[in-house]
Order: sequence, then C-alpha cells, then structure tokens
Amino acid sequence: MYLIEPSGWLANANKIPSPNFNQRPDPSEISLLVIHNISLPAGNFGGPYVQQLFTNCLDCSAHPSFADLQGLTVSAHLFIDRRGGITQFVSFNDRAWHAGVSQFDGRENCNDFSIGIELEGSDDCAYSEAQYRELLAVTESLQSYYPAITTARIVGHCDIAPGRKTDPGAAFDWTYYKNALG
Repeated sequence: MYLIEPSGWLANANKIPSPNFNQRPDPSEISLLVIHNISLPAGNFGGPYVQQLFTNCLDCSAHPSFADLQGLTVSAHLFIDRRGGITQFVSFNDRAWHAGVSQFDGRENCNDFSIGIELEGSDDCAYSEAQYRELLAVTESLQSYYPAITTARIVGHCDIAPGRKTDPGAAFDWTYYKNALG
C-alpha cells in the first residue's frame, strides 16, 4: 500500500500537475474508481505524448492521429505506464476530467465522485504484470483512504459511458484484478 497525503497526492508518485481539473462539488462523496487505458499514438507505448496531452502541451501536428485532440482538455488522477511507473496529474481531492459524459448507479457526471486511473495500453493488448502490481497497490490504498470505493464500485470507462467508450478493453483481466483485491 502507498501513503495518500492529506492534500490528495500519492506520496510515491511522480507529480506533474495538470491544469485540467476543478473542485469537486463534495470531496466527501468520492466513491467510484474508473479504470481507463490510453496510448498516443494508439498502440504505441513509452512516449511523452500522454503527459503532454494531460498538461495541454501536446503538439497536435506531431502525428496525424492527434488532429482530433486539438483543443481537448482532459486529465486523469493517475497514469500507470507499462513498467509500473506512476504519474499523478490531479489531486484525488479534486475533480479530474477523465470520464466525460457518464453515469453510474443512476448518477450522472462521474467526475464529481470518482477517481480516474489511466493504464498505458489499448483495448486489445495485454497489460503488464508491473501495471497490475501497481494498480493493485494503488487500489488498496485508495480503498483504505476512501472506504466508499468498494470493489463493486470499481469499473471500466466502458461501464460508465457504454457505446461511447470501450476501455480498458477485453485485454484487461478483471477476474485477476478483482480476485487479487480479495
């Protein structure tokens, strides 16, 4: 498990603050964990582009697939790369802009009450053991700090935005992950 500071930052994470956040309506309502995937360009791992996207520094002319990202302001609380490195962009106490139009358990605007974790990956590429290891440690820390995040309230982006989003995709091993949480 990892220490979550009262400021909402994970003590062991590389911290790169994103401007793409705002205050939650009620920080005491944090009760959902949303798992995502991202790679830029799609299917390419290890580059600087995700960090640049989340900090509004992405040169959208650097790759043809980036044209659709022009002017996009998004973020996540955490990003876990293929080697298990953790970067935090937004304090857990604040509302990161990761879910978009979303709904869970009859409630809309999941960004208001959720924490978003991006795994470096794609829907159809197996995630690394290092990513699962770090995701599990982070999840256990979050569940301890925010007890309303029960295992039943850990979902994929696809679950809160069906038809619009597919991540973390079929390659994410939900059975392994949730069994490992106990």
